[in-house]
Amino acid sequence: MISRRIIRIKVLQVLYAFYTSPDKSINNTEKELFFSIQKTYDLYHYLFQLAVEIANHANSVIELRKKKHFPTAEDLTPNTRFVNNLLIYQLKTNNALNKQLAQSKLSWEDEPELIKKLYTALINTDFYAEYMSAKEHSYLDDKKLVEQLFGEVILQSEDLLHLLEEQSIYWNDDIDFVVSMIIKTLKKFKEYSREDLALLPFFKDEEDREFAKNLYRKTVLNHDELKKIVEEHTVNWDVERIAVIDNLILELAMAEFLYFPSIPTKVTLNEYIELSKYYSTQKSRNFINGILDKSLKALKKENRVIKAGRGLIGEETPDE
Repeated sequence: MISRRIIRIKVLQVLYAFYTSPDKSINNTEKELFFSIQKTYDLYHYLFQLAVEIANHANSVIELRKKKHFPTAEDLTPNTRFVNNLLIYQLKTNNALNKQLAQSKLSWEDEPELIKKLYTALINTDFYAEYMSAKEHSYLDDKKLVEQLFGEVILQSEDLLHLLEEQSIYWNDDIDFVVSMIIKTLKKFKEYSREDLALLPFFKDEEDREFAKNLYRKTVLNHDELKKIVEEHTVNWDVERIAVIDNLILELAMAEFLYFPSIPTKVTLNEYIELSKYYSTQKSRNFINGILDKSLKALKKENRVIKAGRGLIGEETPDE
């Protein structure tokens, strides 16, 4: 579930903390890295539960309207299509989701106002009106509604974003990624899926877990060498004035070029240029792009970039 891109982001964030704080313990910071990644996995389950809570709130609204002194015909015979959404029921009864929520002790119990706001935002959308009024109704309609709930209501909520930032500093940049993983997970659900359906795993495999640890450690332990490479290709720049985050992006990319033979250089280039779009200014992005390109060509000419296996895919020779 935790992609290599989110691993790179988390390593970048932890490296920034390492170099800007008095605590220079590699072991402590590595623990912080994996704790940060765990928090992203917690958020994945937490947001799944949010959809369930919105449906529970919708059901509460229906029950309250039935108890009015003078209920209307619509109050007494409400449209229950959303509260009976089959996919939401599958989430509500999913063993893996409930187990993880119990372990993390995360709950929306103290956030009734947020739930209410999200429900109100949902029922005011065109897609919800179409879903509720359609003459025919299927499981696929239920699934599409939940996907739209995540993509067009939950993801777009400023109130939710502020709440998550208040609850955990580790969630500041996670919601886009987590919602994309949730929507990917929803594709796995079928009408016949049972409560034992597995959600996405923490890491895709052990190789990704090792990648997280090694990317952090190799960048820290080889900091002097990586910094020297960056300095060699920024001769016309005042290195001390280059933003810390830009330097770290460059060092991480150099580490992948040099110490990760199975990762193609094109992948590394694309990933760190993409990261610079989120963590650097426009001027810095152009700078990072140029330095990475220049550095890679030089490292290849020096035969310092050795790629093997999958890493050979799409690689160029030093003279190209």
